[in-house]
Amino acid sequence: MPELPEVEVVRAGLEPAVTGAFVADVEVLDERALTRHPGTPADFEGRLRGRTIAAAARRGKFLWLPLAPAGPESGDSAVVAHLGMSGQLLLREPGAPRERHERVRIAVEHPRHGELAVVFADQRTFGSLAMDALVPTPDAAAGGFGSADPRVPTQVAHIARDPLDPAFADRAFRATLGRKDSAVKRVLLDQTVVSGIGNIYADEALWAARIHPETRAGSLPTRAVNRLLAEVRAVLEKALAEGGTSFDAQYVNVNGQAGYFAHSLNAYGRTGEPCPRCGRPIARVSFTNRSSHFCPRCQRRSRGVAVDDGTPRV
Repeated sequence: MPELPEVEVVRAGLEPAVTGAFVADVEVLDERALTRHPGTPADFEGRLRGRTIAAAARRGKFLWLPLAPAGPESGDSAVVAHLGMSGQLLLREPGAPRERHERVRIAVEHPRHGELAVVFADQRTFGSLAMDALVPTPDAAAGGFGSADPRVPTQVAHIARDPLDPAFADRAFRATLGRKDSAVKRVLLDQTVVSGIGNIYADEALWAARIHPETRAGSLPTRAVNRLLAEVRAVLEKALAEGGTSFDAQYVNVNGQAGYFAHSLNAYGRTGEPCPRCGRPIARVSFTNRSSHFCPRCQRRSRGVAVDDGTPRV
């Protein structure tokens, strides 16, 4: 599933093309792309057609296109996109041939770039688009990266801020970790605690911080938590600079180009290969229907170990 860097690459690609663009037409080709939308495909098309896109915003793995008010009856709304396992948002020339797994096409007219097509393609149909209302953020800070508006779609309101968000509260994150008895990796993957981190970047950050993934979160001293948070940010920023991680043709930017952070991975997906730091083979263990990759020497198990179900284990 795309994580923060992959979704941010898409958001950054969309931003100059859609900000200020007028939605001339909307075509829903497959209603499965609207599983999170509360109405019918016709309702989605009608509510979006004729509106102007104000920005491209993101929080964690969610991105949304807030819409400029169209009048007193229009309300405050946005198009929310979740890419799921294989969703793509692509920019195409008007009249371009259909993508192989195209589900929705949005024709826009930009005052500078002219006519463009925003295409939502999704091979596995786990992703979705939806019209959603905007609600105020509890901390009155911007709802997400890419927009100064202190509002967020209702479908994203439960998602925590991500570590690259200027409004992310380090102190609150440390306090939350201190109260958790579950494994630190499980906490990193909890999008209500910290968003945008998935299996790949959790493994990479824990490797960089020399922390075993099953370490009980509440047992970590403040210094270790600070180191982990710093490594999370460093890994995410490096992945962003390299266009994200692409293992197949599903994870691409708006132009269909793949990222190359996979070449910079130190632990994830490197089972049996030598650890770049000490040379010992990278280990792989089962973790909640996924896998954890770590170095048994650099990331030693400590006394404060938790099992996957959150039960403390010494």
